[in-house]
Amino acid sequence: MNITAVATWTGEALLVAAALFQAALAAGVPWGAAAYGGRAARPDGSLPPQYRLSSAVTVVLLATAGWALHAAVGPVVWGLAALFLLNTAANLAARHPVERWGMGLGTLALAGCCVLVAWS
Repeated sequence: MNITAVATWTGEALLVAAALFQAALAAGVPWGAAAYGGRAARPDGSLPPQYRLSSAVTVVLLATAGWALHAAVGPVVWGLAALFLLNTAANLAARHPVERWGMGLGTLALAGCCVLVAWS
């Protein structure tokens, strides 16, 4: 297996993990402190309806990103790399350690995977 295949499969696995997290948020799982900078979480830990809808839309966007990565659509994958780098900066500035270190490292790894796939 070559490095491009490893980067593709790793990126897809990270996107699935992120989509599952967002789907859980959309379903009302009380992990709101670890998302959206922690500022949107209700006292019970869930997100208000508008953020739950945003998480549901994010699931669709992450699935689309997974398709683009799998199909190796060059310009789109470069755009994803840039988007995930910006998202990494936002995650690293977050208050919650899961968002800062877990999501931050995840989006940095995703950006790296996208770069490797786009270069191939």
